[in-house]
Amino acid sequence: MRILNGNTFVVSDERGDIEASRTDPSGLFAWDTRFLSTWVLTVDGQRLGTLSVDDLQYFETRFFLAPGGGTVYIDAQLSVMRQRTVTEGFRERLAVLNHGEKAVELTVHMAADSDFADLFDVKNDESKKGELYHSVERDRLVYGYRRDTFHRATEITSEPRAKMDKNGLTYKIRVEPQSHWTCELRVTPILIGRNGKRTRLGGPKAAEDMGDDLDRWLESAPKLECEWGPLRRTYRRSLIDLAALRFSPLTSGGRSLPAAGLPWFMTMFGRDSIFTSLQALPFAPELAATTLRELAARQGTRFDDFRDEDPGRILHEMRYGESAAFLEQPHSPYYGNADATALFVVLLDEYERWTGDKALVRDLELEARAALRWVDEYADLLGNGYVWYQRRNEKSGLENQCWKDSWDSISYRDGSLPGFPRATCELQGYAYDARMRGARLARLIWKDPDYANKLEKQAADLKRRFNRDYWVADGEYYALALDAEGRQVDVLTSNIGHLLWSGIVPQSRARAIARHLLGPRLFSGWGVRTLALGEKRYNPIGYHVGTVWPFDCSFIAWGLRRYGFKKEAAQVAAGILDAAEYFDGRLPEAFGGYPREATKYPVQYPTACSPQAWSTGAPLLLLRTMLGLQPLEDSLVVDAALPVGIGQIELLGIPGRWGRVDAFGRGLLHTDRQGRGRPELGTGAKRRVSQRATT
Repeated sequence: MRILNGNTFVVSDERGDIEASRTDPSGLFAWDTRFLSTWVLTVDGQRLGTLSVDDLQYFETRFFLAPGGGTVYIDAQLSVMRQRTVTEGFRERLAVLNHGEKAVELTVHMAADSDFADLFDVKNDESKKGELYHSVERDRLVYGYRRDTFHRATEITSEPRAKMDKNGLTYKIRVEPQSHWTCELRVTPILIGRNGKRTRLGGPKAAEDMGDDLDRWLESAPKLECEWGPLRRTYRRSLIDLAALRFSPLTSGGRSLPAAGLPWFMTMFGRDSIFTSLQALPFAPELAATTLRELAARQGTRFDDFRDEDPGRILHEMRYGESAAFLEQPHSPYYGNADATALFVVLLDEYERWTGDKALVRDLELEARAALRWVDEYADLLGNGYVWYQRRNEKSGLENQCWKDSWDSISYRDGSLPGFPRATCELQGYAYDARMRGARLARLIWKDPDYANKLEKQAADLKRRFNRDYWVADGEYYALALDAEGRQVDVLTSNIGHLLWSGIVPQSRARAIARHLLGPRLFSGWGVRTLALGEKRYNPIGYHVGTVWPFDCSFIAWGLRRYGFKKEAAQVAAGILDAAEYFDGRLPEAFGGYPREATKYPVQYPTACSPQAWSTGAPLLLLRTMLGLQPLEDSLVVDAALPVGIGQIELLGIPGRWGRVDAFGRGLLHTDRQGRGRPELGTGAKRRVSQRATT
């Protein structure tokens, strides 16, 4: 069971118990440290069995338990409820209920401990290097860890008070017949400074306050009216999960950006936070503003081989745990990606198009120019005008610095891997798009037409060379990458869909790309595979070599719409939204790339993050794509093209520079659950909606 709030989360079993091993990501985590590794409830020395679990909110769960377990149920005279709420730590309310005719005397024990594992310790099975300790201080049990200046503690309190020792908390209780006993436990992560000052990592916050915050979040988002019930459920699930993944960096003044995903990536990521902010722009534009400001504040300023940092480069990942503090890994922050820097400029322009917030564009002019300079100078490792990547931190830096960052994601047709540096195709598309968008900002807001002309000239030159060097003539698609010798890494992948989104593909070649994306080698029926069926390294459950990624598909659909392929975009949207129904509305990071006709449901990828930010954002971008929402000056263009089975969609109160407006579209009501015939469309009339207040 997982509940979370920002970068604080709890992972337990279905009893609510935590028994973490060194490689198991269960426990209470905050700021990349596990503050609780044991939390096990017993009554009279016996573990409890689960009756049911209520997933109340993303931050709150209730467990119903009873003595005994196994396959045979015995009428219990006793039951236990434990209700857990995550704030920055967590609060747990225990209730022991006596259903019998006689009073009972019981020993209730909560075993507790903390190993203070860094999240990277758990991922890499590393042991601790510092000192663990515990103490009982007046009315609280404290577990602590210190290593030089790195000092963390877990504070546990109880009302009523318990007998406390290093093994946990014990209560001797008497419960009258048809009555109950309750207590409330609070577990709080503590940072201890050099001077011994204790800082609570967040403070107590009432569940009612968190519920009110969620209500406000949902109320501020556009309202979806839809005849297809699963889409309504998926939309609500996406909004709630996006709320759960909101992360407020210490410098943000309480404003939030999207953390990447549970359990491994509950922190700020350049690429993930940008992509999710793009997906969420028509629904929660404030996320984009915070993402831009926080990434700009941490933009690279120097050359640092350990962190793969360059001037102007946008960070890849920021970590706050022990291993980052002692430079055992470079994420403090780490800059090893080749795409977030161009995508930063893309997001800045798209944000302004939606919101009209020219002030932020002016505030971030220097950072945007520095990002474009990085694309032009520091990313061009071979001096031939392309964006390349090669890690300088050979020990702990990332080998692949594109979004497909696993070790075997970049390969030739024969399955062999190219050397470094590498220049994947979508990086060139992002660079092209960033220059075109940067030119728009320079001309309209920064009032620098000469710079705008320069960027447009660079973009045109890149587009010409790219279409010469990356085009695989015998297959009519773009190579995944170029190697250091300029040879094509010639496998067929989903990356070509990102090229449509960026606009680097000439119209004359777009239809061939669309055919590949919806052809049997790439399109599974549920979505577009990361690597085409038939390629040497294809594996339907390989991380980046055959699985379907909902985020990837959402940007592919957006790209198809850009080039006028409405039916194809609707087909991709239909597959992903159908898949969401089988995941109870919560799309995972990735799922299997098996052909749809071979499975009645999408096959789960075993270690996918869930919830994961850009998968949470995928239904939002697909809604935008199906409705054809496009900002145009102070108006919103609506050009709906909905797949079979959707029925009518109304999205009410879409925020933007136009105020709030409504959009609608109608699809055909015939439903084909096998994904065939999905290109059939129903459409709403293309219209331009001017400023209009909605209620």
